[in-house]
Amino acid sequence: MPARRADLLRMRRSAQLLDDRSAPTPVAVVQRMLAVQAQDFGAACWALGARSAGSTRDDVLAALDDGSIVRSWPMRGTLHFAPPADLRWMLGVTTTRMIAGLTLRHRQLELESEDFTRARDVVTEALSGGRSIGRAELMALWEANGIATAGQRGYHLIYFFAQNGLLCWGPTHKTQQSLVLLDEWAPERRELEPDEALGEFLLRYLTGHGPATLKDFVWWTKGTVAGAKTAVAVLGDRISTLEVDGVEYLATAEQADAEAGTPAARKGVDLLPAFDEYLLGYQDRTPVIDDEHFTVVVPGKNGVFAPILVSAGRVVGTWRRASTSSAVTVEPLPFARLTAAEKTGVRRAATAYGRFLGLPAAVTAED
Repeated sequence: MPARRADLLRMRRSAQLLDDRSAPTPVAVVQRMLAVQAQDFGAACWALGARSAGSTRDDVLAALDDGSIVRSWPMRGTLHFAPPADLRWMLGVTTTRMIAGLTLRHRQLELESEDFTRARDVVTEALSGGRSIGRAELMALWEANGIATAGQRGYHLIYFFAQNGLLCWGPTHKTQQSLVLLDEWAPERRELEPDEALGEFLLRYLTGHGPATLKDFVWWTKGTVAGAKTAVAVLGDRISTLEVDGVEYLATAEQADAEAGTPAARKGVDLLPAFDEYLLGYQDRTPVIDDEHFTVVVPGKNGVFAPILVSAGRVVGTWRRASTSSAVTVEPLPFARLTAAEKTGVRRAATAYGRFLGLPAAVTAED
């Protein structure tokens, strides 16, 4: 069915819980979105807070501490928050390709099969029985057992074991998290057949990100076009299509049905974190940001995404924060002068951000 870009933005914002904010907890946000990029720990916490009105950073940390949310590398070689019961079937779809792509790097690091075996035995013995360990402490443990960790060897060992479902990040440890055995930390799992898992991957991606193109899904999972087409076939009439500016987008059947008679998008302003799924979760970002502005958000297209200022579904700038132990200050950096309504929206969004952090918030010059 034909649709306008405004319809696309409205549907995406609804899918990402940025309009109705109906997710009652950070756990519900992760369940809805399946995976939320989380290599920047603080930014990822706010990505959940921005989508669950009234939640705090302590709520996110509590969910990580009790295993309701897990953090691992389910796809693209990048850390994500994910639902614990879904992590293993996601890895079942992505791990083979991800590990195969590391063969040369392992050779460069002189990581041999016996290194992985010894490192696995050491970490398994250290963590069995519900124990956890910080990254630096694990490196020291491996070194003490004759396993060199310098030159990214230690990182690649951790990543390899996470990809194979042995480890994940667990309870908070200082400003980050400690490592745990996945089977002990998150024993609940969903068992899906290979084609069923592909279909579930696409369905959950569209539920939390749609409408999106097939190429968006392939990029998000770092999968294959063939796998994506299999997922479409598995889902059948559970997904629908719409056309915007000559491009075909996929949506869940529920999203397409809800589109009829949907009210206009909320005209509000969001202060979304670095690496937020609203911008990062698609290969094609043109619906939400102009090309000339993308290089401001991602300078040099180096993969490092700045926090984004969003107004009526479009990225209209970036922002930065300064904080002390007693307050947080937000400085909007818009691409063009903000309207009076947008300035009010920035102040409202800053207040919500401060509430999430448990700090009073202020806004510097707004245009």
